[in-house]
Amino acid sequence: MSLHNNRCLLYNQVVIPYSEALIWQRTLLAERIQNPSLEDVLILLEHPPVYTLGQGGNSEFLKFDQTTSTYEVHRVERGGEVTYHCPGQLVGYPILNLQHYHKDLHWYLRQLEEVLIRTLKMYGLQGERNPGFTGVWLEGRKVAAIGIKVSRWITMHGFALNVCPDMTGFERIVPCGIADKPVGSLAQWIPDISLLEVRAHVAKCFAEVFEVELIGDDVNGSSIRCKWQDDNRF
Repeated sequence: MSLHNNRCLLYNQVVIPYSEALIWQRTLLAERIQNPSLEDVLILLEHPPVYTLGQGGNSEFLKFDQTTSTYEVHRVERGGEVTYHCPGQLVGYPILNLQHYHKDLHWYLRQLEEVLIRTLKMYGLQGERNPGFTGVWLEGRKVAAIGIKVSRWITMHGFALNVCPDMTGFERIVPCGIADKPVGSLAQWIPDISLLEVRAHVAKCFAEVFEVELIGDDVNGSSIRCKWQDDNRF
């Protein structure tokens, strides 16, 4: 359970270049290392097409030559292997001080999975964990990837949920380094799914799982408040 004032700032953005979002995350992280009393943050956004590799990721999982291709590739400080981001995929970057929750990285990863599993449940879909891996699966297809970085117990990077993206970009990599498990998107089960609606569900589930009050704006500029309550209703 959260041990601080239970407030978390929500920044609901549309499409932001990966490099800009990375600088933003690093700035928020540095500010909170300097001042741990600053409020936690949840950023929800989409990225233009881009590939990212974790700090120890194997470049052999890229099926193209980085030196000759035009694809944007970033090696960053998160854990995990290569993944793909593009519009239609909802990306969440929580900047949380785990000293106010649990100083346990495995607990944190399971909490992120739980946020996404609860989101899928709101559509009648049974998201699942896969023993030995991090992320969320749906009928054998990986629909959400998770990769984090923690510095002085403050988190950055986060999760990516395939809602209704163009999936062809995944064909150029071995997603998350897992060759024998396909990726999927929620649109394969719900063809008319709304990413805007999924954003709202993810925000509510995040507030519930982490027991925080999210305060910020939605993508249309309207005020939004998602508050966890003891009875788990909103």
